[in-house]
Amino acid sequence: MELKVDINCDLGESYGAYTIGNDEELMPHISSANIACGFHAGDPMTMAKTVRLAGEFGIAIGAHPSFPDLMGFGRRNMQLTTEETTNYVIYQVGALQVFAKTVGLSLQHVKPHGALYNMAVREEETSKAIATATKALADDLIIFALPKSMLDKAAKKVGLRVACEFFADRAYSLGGGLVPRQQINSIINEPLKVVERTVKAVVEGTVATNNGELKIGEVHTICVHGDTPNAAMLVKALRKGLDKAHIKVESVGKFL
Repeated sequence: MELKVDINCDLGESYGAYTIGNDEELMPHISSANIACGFHAGDPMTMAKTVRLAGEFGIAIGAHPSFPDLMGFGRRNMQLTTEETTNYVIYQVGALQVFAKTVGLSLQHVKPHGALYNMAVREEETSKAIATATKALADDLIIFALPKSMLDKAAKKVGLRVACEFFADRAYSLGGGLVPRQQINSIINEPLKVVERTVKAVVEGTVATNNGELKIGEVHTICVHGDTPNAAMLVKALRKGLDKAHIKVESVGKFL
């Protein structure tokens, strides 16, 4: 059976006069785009531009909602009620839905950003809020989540499809989560290492950690962060490496 996998990247993270990442260079080499919705990055002009750019390249579009944390780029934990989290996700995903609709496109997926994603890995109420909000907006949306996480379970519980995600440019702990960015060697930006560990994850369902090997299971989508140093180089190398390994790259909505 032919192996297939999606490559997703966080895009549209510029804000006003500030440019983050290189969307134009990254877009041709990915299959799904996670577009910032204004809470951690992005603004109406950037959202509209990124949606149009994704449409031009035939890239599947997803919303990348976060905590309302522009100053911290959405990477600081916030203590919100379940109702607040639900409504913040609806607000952000709904906004991107409308931008997509104006150019004849629709959303494929929802992937929480930063601290919201990490909290949804382990916290039931946070994951439940994200799943409930997504389901309310469209029941054909796909949730991107770490395998066996609380978000994975919550999304499936409400009847949503889940794309199990592997982070090509982030180190893993033996417990299955991502090593915090503040720690040394938490970010991986060597092209060869990114390719080797990703192919291994897709083919074998495992990833090396500092303390051993972690079984992660089936991988549907691979993430490279748009603001990782050398992100464009990493994505290009990854695409070539997957082709060499005879792993077909296409948007996850086509095969999940």
